Amino acid sequence: MRTIGVLGGMSWESSLEWYRLANQRVRDRLGGHSSAKIVLDSVDFAEIEAMQARGDWDAAGDLLADRARALESAGAELLVLCTNTMHLVADRIQDAVDIPFLHIADVTAEAVTRADLSAVGLLGTAFTMEQPFYRDRLAAHGIRTLVPDTDDRHAVHTIIYDELVHGEIREESRQRYREVIDRLVEQGAEGVILGCTEIELLVSADDSPVPVFPTTALHVQAAVDRALGED
Repeated sequence: MRTIGVLGGMSWESSLEWYRLANQRVRDRLGGHSSAKIVLDSVDFAEIEAMQARGDWDAAGDLLADRARALESAGAELLVLCTNTMHLVADRIQDAVDIPFLHIADVTAEAVTRADLSAVGLLGTAFTMEQPFYRDRLAAHGIRTLVPDTDDRHAVHTIIYDELVHGEIREESRQRYREVIDRLVEQGAEGVILGCTEIELLVSADDSPVPVFPTTALHVQAAVDRALGED
């Protein structure tokens, strides 16, 4: 089993879920007392959030690239970034290390393709929904991406930053997400990507009339399978 380098803390709520799912999958695959071989570097999300707010992606890229190098030095043989939004600086991170980097959007696109879908809705932070880095990555796989309108994007983003990253799960917020999903389906979405690692704490397949693609769970599955030499 290869050691997975986990670059997390953005937020720690979703990184905790990533860690739990990874160990659960290894246990299910190998049995007994098996658990995942993981090296974790958890950054201070307050620093990252401040960089996001002022649009200082260069500084964020430098910080995460430095932490990626630390993970490699600590013995990581495969690198994952446990956040969708910060894949905006994925190229900086990959360039900083010599070990493979597993991009969350590629993993998600593969799942969408396996489901034989060509148009999906994307839920995530405003950065993920509005900037092209994620949609362009999906487009490279032949997938068309729909995003919510301005008001819905604001609601989705606000619920993430004001509630989910603090571990707050509110039924009224779940209902708001359901409404956003319904409108995306009306626009032609054949499935919906839960493109923020915290969203899976709130929304599941039961909340959508079309298939959902939980990026955290998909990322974990692909990382563990690769760590076990099954890619």
